[in-house]
Amino acid sequence: MDDKITIIEGPPPVFEKINDGWALGLNESPDYYGMALTRLRTFNGPALVERCHRMWNQNEPIYLHYRNEMGLEQKVPILAARASEVDEGQVLFLWIRYPENPADAE
Repeated sequence: MDDKITIIEGPPPVFEKINDGWALGLNESPDYYGMALTRLRTFNGPALVERCHRMWNQNEPIYLHYRNEMGLEQKVPILAARASEVDEGQVLFLWIRYPENPADAE
């Protein structure tokens, strides 16, 4: 399935709340959503970024799919993505949107 990026092993992602001006511009919506950044180690970051671009070019959403601390599956929409090479390997940076009320999460 190309409509999601799934974390298949390891701990749940760490979401860092952000207030960057350009990132907040991604949050154009009649509802208020929080914005966060997560960093994930990956084997092929550029391919995952390309998957995001393909979905966005079709005006379709793409989601980060993961298990939370309780082991329940969750997904959040990805708004921006970037891959980078570091000494330890590749890192995928994902800017995501989440509802301010956690009960509204999918």
